Amino acid sequence: MKLNKQKIRKALESITVPGEGENMVASGAVRNIQVFGDEVVVDITISNPSLQARKKTEVSILQAIHREVYEKAKIKVNVAVDAPARKTQANTIRGKAIPGIKNIVAVASGKGGVGKSTVTANLAVTLAKMGFEVGLLDADIYGPSIPIMFDVAGEKPLAVQADGKSRMRPVENYGVKVLSIGFFTEPDQAVIWRGPMAAKALNQMIFDAHWGELDFLLVDLPPGTGDIHLSIMQSLPITGAVVVSTPQQIALADARKGVAMFRQEAIQVPVLGLVENMAYFTPEELPDNKYYIFGQHGARNLAEDLNIPFLGEIPLVQSIREASDIGRPAALQEGTPTSKAFEELTRETVRELVARNEELPPTEAIKITTMAGCEAVKKK
Repeated sequence: MKLNKQKIRKALESITVPGEGENMVASGAVRNIQVFGDEVVVDITISNPSLQARKKTEVSILQAIHREVYEKAKIKVNVAVDAPARKTQANTIRGKAIPGIKNIVAVASGKGGVGKSTVTANLAVTLAKMGFEVGLLDADIYGPSIPIMFDVAGEKPLAVQADGKSRMRPVENYGVKVLSIGFFTEPDQAVIWRGPMAAKALNQMIFDAHWGELDFLLVDLPPGTGDIHLSIMQSLPITGAVVVSTPQQIALADARKGVAMFRQEAIQVPVLGLVENMAYFTPEELPDNKYYIFGQHGARNLAEDLNIPFLGEIPLVQSIREASDIGRPAALQEGTPTSKAFEELTRETVRELVARNEELPPTEAIKITTMAGCEAVKKK
């Protein structure tokens, strides 16, 4: 049966969009109606972002067409949301870019203990060695380790006047500007904060700091996929994310979740790639030997499975741990296999970032309203 578009339009004039007085045709909510035999496609835009409003709109359209046009019509309703700023401003948390910072790269891991902070610190000093202006925000509120890795644990950020305001000047070492909650707590003091308090502290370190001109701001995220991650991505437009994992299956399972977080529809932060840390062990006395203690090529295979770039592998070497403990990142050891591994990782990261900036529009800080809670990422 060939359906009549005018009859469908007239049927839609009998119903209103939830929360609006006019019928959906007169209000302009109905953007398009397409008819293919007994099939109907209705494109409609509403201003209410709630799931209840979208479902009610869809059901009302189905009922009206079935009742007034053809009860066996096959109907598809495409509901888009275009919420005016005046209606969502009170419930919306949205971040903003920081003037002078060109690229913001989040370094994440689904699991703790995989060396994420070590990779972040060495990535930062390698970028600085290459001549870039680099900042590092230690967003691991509950386990800040970056001050120790940069040998600045005893330092305190000083106040400077910038743009007519008093701001924090990041502590600098090895050419990297660093801010961490570790600068504001005692070594034996535990940070026992709920999410909102932690988010407030992060926002102060982000927006009340005088970062100056930076080519890269690296953000060392805590393990997992939780409140701190959302706070950061609401506060800052993240250019891209790097996910760190070891080759073992337990770590890879959580790394997969970390990638899924950035890919979630409400977040959509480009994943620059996956790093395999502690990829293999090579004894100093047997430099040609490789022992795959945690498994072989696990992160490389996961990157291929998820269709994301593989950025490189970092060996399990005692000198990396020692360098972190004494506050001089291993990437500063010129001419060693370790520093070469970090240089290759950094080049790949920069290459993927350049490609991302050429192919994709700038990332915006995500918008999360009070009606949108945390939810599990469903596999498609």
